[in-house]
Amino acid sequence: MVVDVAVVGAGLSGLSVAWRLQQVAPQYKVVVLEASDRLGGNITTEARDGFVWELGPNSFAPTPALLHLIAEVGLQDQLLRGDRRLPRYIYWRGKLHPLEPTRPLALATSGLLSPWGKLRAALGAFGFVPPYLRDADESVSSFFQRHLGKEVAERLVAPFVSGVYAGDPQQLSAAAAFRRIVQLEQLGGALIPGALRLRRQQPPKPTPPKGLEMRPGELGSFQEGLSALPRAIAHHLAAPIHLQTALHQLTPELSGGYTLSATTPDGEQAWRARSVVLATPAYVTADLLRPWQPTIAAGLEAIPYPAVACVVLAYPAAVGVTARPGFGVLIPRTQGLRTLGTIWSSCLFPERTPSGWQVFTSFIGGATDPELATLEPEAIVQQVQQDLEHMLALPPAKARLLGMKLWRRAIPQYTLGYPQQWQQITHALKHLPGLFLCSNYAAGVALGDRVEHGYNTAAAVDAYLGGTYGSV
Repeated sequence: MVVDVAVVGAGLSGLSVAWRLQQVAPQYKVVVLEASDRLGGNITTEARDGFVWELGPNSFAPTPALLHLIAEVGLQDQLLRGDRRLPRYIYWRGKLHPLEPTRPLALATSGLLSPWGKLRAALGAFGFVPPYLRDADESVSSFFQRHLGKEVAERLVAPFVSGVYAGDPQQLSAAAAFRRIVQLEQLGGALIPGALRLRRQQPPKPTPPKGLEMRPGELGSFQEGLSALPRAIAHHLAAPIHLQTALHQLTPELSGGYTLSATTPDGEQAWRARSVVLATPAYVTADLLRPWQPTIAAGLEAIPYPAVACVVLAYPAAVGVTARPGFGVLIPRTQGLRTLGTIWSSCLFPERTPSGWQVFTSFIGGATDPELATLEPEAIVQQVQQDLEHMLALPPAKARLLGMKLWRRAIPQYTLGYPQQWQQITHALKHLPGLFLCSNYAAGVALGDRVEHGYNTAAAVDAYLGGTYGSV
């Protein structure tokens, strides 16, 4: 079978590429190949007895591309908006310390930081920042400690890194994991001067579709969960999607283009494509490229993916100390609990929890806890229950397990040296015309990043097929 574009992977990245090509270049014949029996990649929604919960990503921050995609596939009536005023808590020295996103100055009166810690953070934010004197890539821990002090780095940044990346702040590259914040130093020498300068330079934000306006700090999802998005894209997509189609060989042709060989439920099948988009994890992409591009494969294979487990527990609404509203809690690694963080899902999206219940979605494992992958599922659930009991006074005897998922390779880590590593990979790709990489190891792990990267990749594919790639 001959196609113009073969997209390998039906996660949000791959589906965004195929959808955007349909919008801007409908003349191309596109096919989507997916090894598993489902759409959405790590997006995993489950529902039972009136509960709707996630076992992967839990919500999204709005971006213009993502909001327009939601409108284009007809999901605007399903959109849920989490209350942006919900405080985020940090568990520190046995207490829950609230951080209110709509009142950032409230940190000045919080007990989370000492008086010196607050003063040090203020001085650094406004410009009293020591320079970074090494030539090597700077870690997240070093960057924020240099700018905002040790207390902020330990009590705010480190738990955030654990909750979002499941990463180790001493090993993650600041330039890769927090590239927008690092740019502020480059613009203004410090965070606040850089933010002011960036605000003056930025063009006006695009207008969101009517009915999809979201306020700063709001997080979104859908009545039927995040899986509604990949389902809706697939429903409106003209390109065929082949599930349970595992690509095992990708071969460049001397005359141009690529041959893709895959195992399907009906046996072996092959496609010939003028262009290929690999929207697959780094380790899968490495396996496909290793026979004829060992250098690229080695760079991709070096990207670590630590194991993370998601545990979703429901409790009667009357128990525990969580009658107070909240988005969730992050837990610094120094506080003696193994859980990385817990989202109070029934507060964030109450429409998806039956009356009389409260739901907690917890994450455990990550780069700082590699032994988690050796535990049995029952032991992981028990550990989360113990942590919730200790932190929120939730009695384990009353817990109802809704779902548990161990992601043995969860989130790609932008470790030290990653910017240079990725630059080498993209340079090598220039010698492989028509081949594009589009996955969360390349340009951010958030859902909005995935859509934007998918759209940019679609533009590059269109430019290549039109003979203008490299000149635009």
